[in-house]
Amino acid sequence: MFNPFFKNIGPFNIEKLLSRTNIENKENFKKDKIYNVTDLVAATNKDLTFFHSKNYSELASKTKASYCVTLDNLSHFLPKSCKKIIVKNVLLTIAKITKEFYPQSIVDDFDETAKDISKSSLKKKVKSGKNVLVGKNVKIGKNCLIGHNTIIEKNVIIGSNCSIGSNVIVRNTIIKDNVNILDGCVIGKKGFGFFPTKDKNMRYPHIGLVIINENCEIGCGSTIDRGSLSNTIIGKNTFLDNQVHIAHNNKIGENCIIAGQVGFAGSSTLGNNVMIGGQAGVSGHLKVGNNVQIGGGSGVINDIPDNTKVMGYPAKNLREFIKDNR
Repeated sequence: MFNPFFKNIGPFNIEKLLSRTNIENKENFKKDKIYNVTDLVAATNKDLTFFHSKNYSELASKTKASYCVTLDNLSHFLPKSCKKIIVKNVLLTIAKITKEFYPQSIVDDFDETAKDISKSSLKKKVKSGKNVLVGKNVKIGKNCLIGHNTIIEKNVIIGSNCSIGSNVIVRNTIIKDNVNILDGCVIGKKGFGFFPTKDKNMRYPHIGLVIINENCEIGCGSTIDRGSLSNTIIGKNTFLDNQVHIAHNNKIGENCIIAGQVGFAGSSTLGNNVMIGGQAGVSGHLKVGNNVQIGGGSGVINDIPDNTKVMGYPAKNLREFIKDNR
């Protein structure tokens, strides 16, 4: 989808792009133009993508990308129409390439365009508290409330009948209708993605959005990070309790109930009707099925199939957990 938050300064000639990022080109590529860098699913025949794990082999086999940064032992999964750029470190390479297309996506400086809502065109449309700031090109629907000391940064879209609490920061986000964001939330900041080195940690660009769908509630003090190369998505009618952390690229399904202090690492997927007890943790790049129940304090480190109840660390079937802890 169109991203209003970060400007793409492409296209780039593929040979020049690889040269600018110090990537060795062992192939004799034509002087193709690459218009964007994106994930395996969203990529078109004008784009470059990446493939770094067998977990994504099915998606890789169907990608429409023109070029793909990958490992030598994974290249056979890709379709013949996709030209392979073989490297030793896929994520580090794609971070360098993404930074070329989106140079402003590394930093999260404050929005200099933000001004008091009383001095904006929204002053008569939105009921707001004191010291509320809004950036340029902010769109807000009917019957919305915004609490004291809240900042809605540029290009954010908020639907109708929404309530945004006090001391909230929203950026890089699309909020649909009938959503409640409670006090103290931070929505749309960059994720915790970087490559550690001895001298300086290299930040990974985060060009994705946060999308919060209809009828959701985000509890006090919760943080939802924007995606890196895909979007962080909260499904319809999903409720988060206080102090929940949703890391970059997570896809949370519809009708989910997530209790306080639950944490998600990046790029995991939750199905619909999932219930998670307080202080549980979900590791990254996992798939949790539909109608799953996860007990409080559990640690999820493996995929969980549909209609399963789990508890413990590592999280296991509830019957096994009870048997082992008698």
